[in-house]
Amino acid sequence: MNTSRRNLLKWMAMAPAATLLSDGLLAGTAFGAPGKAGLVSQRPPLGKRKFTSAAVEKLIAQTKAKIGDTELAWMFENCFPNTLDTTVEVGTLRGKPDTFIVTGDIDAMWMRDSSAQVWPYVQLAKQDKALQQLFRGLIHRHALCIGIDPYANAFMPDPSAKSNLDWAQHDVTDMKPGVAERKWEIDSLCYPIRLAHGYWKATGDTTAFDDDWHAAMRTVLKTFREQQRKDGPGPYHFQRMSLIPTESQILQGYGNPTRPVGMINAMFRPSDDATIYAFNIPGNLFAVTSLRQLAEMLRAIRHDDATAADCVALADEIQRAVEAHGVIHGDQGDYWAYEVDGYGNQLFMDDANVPSLLALPYLHACEPNDARYQRTRAQVWSAHNPYFFKGSAAEGVGGPHEGLRMIWPMSIMMRAFTSSDTREISQCLTWLKTTHAGTGFMHESFDQDDPAKFTRSWFAWANTLFGELIVHLADRHPEVLRKA
Repeated sequence: MNTSRRNLLKWMAMAPAATLLSDGLLAGTAFGAPGKAGLVSQRPPLGKRKFTSAAVEKLIAQTKAKIGDTELAWMFENCFPNTLDTTVEVGTLRGKPDTFIVTGDIDAMWMRDSSAQVWPYVQLAKQDKALQQLFRGLIHRHALCIGIDPYANAFMPDPSAKSNLDWAQHDVTDMKPGVAERKWEIDSLCYPIRLAHGYWKATGDTTAFDDDWHAAMRTVLKTFREQQRKDGPGPYHFQRMSLIPTESQILQGYGNPTRPVGMINAMFRPSDDATIYAFNIPGNLFAVTSLRQLAEMLRAIRHDDATAADCVALADEIQRAVEAHGVIHGDQGDYWAYEVDGYGNQLFMDDANVPSLLALPYLHACEPNDARYQRTRAQVWSAHNPYFFKGSAAEGVGGPHEGLRMIWPMSIMMRAFTSSDTREISQCLTWLKTTHAGTGFMHESFDQDDPAKFTRSWFAWANTLFGELIVHLADRHPEVLRKA
């Protein structure tokens, strides 16, 4: 993130509610639940919503009825549909259904965010034809984007347009039309697979998995292989003139050296910050899961056993490499590193952005009760992690992207997602409820002692993820919501 974007988001954080209302970011209608005064719905009026789903509205009503706390119910109703209300454009492109989804306050589509933003609605798609059209369009768009440039993390609405992101105008990389930003992150190719697999499993619909999608998936496999860097650094490099060191990569944009042990090199983390050691462990473990999901789809839908076998072989190779090089041997047992280089150098930390070490079970990269994960989780949520912050308002994980003291609500959500301890989950809900600074929405980050100091008033992924958490708890731990 460059200085101008930081200024934009700082303005969003400090702007009075009236300004946001006049700009169409928020809108007020009376909140239907009885109880706490002043809780006005922050959803846009019905006629100004980007997309509506009868199935989503039904689930909102059903879930609200299970929440004992009026403020938490209000937050859920604001947050769960926020992606559909404010960020979705559905249409056609090149004769196919097309869905373009912005992150919120930035008019571009991140491969990661767009997939994660609609993930909670996958379970409802079978019963809602409008949602099916949305998902088909997004699967088509993802395939188109991968075909344009598998190394890019963000794209423009117009596939032939030049990037309009001011901070990306002078990047030293192989910029292509249609690309908004070109930071190579492993998860940018994993998330579209996760979404496609989830949609297929939920609906049985295979209409979006056409020849273009098939070609895009083969490109994913090719790109992962290239970034194992067994035969040199590969085609990707990236440099940016910036006062923020994490915005660029060293050594002519190819990053710190790694030994080719089988893992995938990533130049940037899910936070869009540069890696220190290019073998990012959460990203590689996510890739293992994604490759196995892709193999299943290629066999069942495209009858492409050869490429499916290649996916499984690569997943197995990465898994062996991660086990051999990505584990820290501590006094209390083994736990995962965050980044390594294959030469024996290891970095332990965690970053709130998903994939993270904390979120591994959420992404089905391991089981929640896995002993190594539990040891890793304890280290992440402690002073052993330099980006774990504990203040008077809350405790949680942040990252270099917004700096010290800044807790990301996303990390608190992931702690709740990966817990079966109702007391721990209740504490997470309390922190989330008391740190939204009266807005009714989740933010990118907030100060550990002062939630009124936050970044990003309109961050759709965090909003929808919060809604997903509440739906998850209504299904798995309804007693927590009744007592909340």
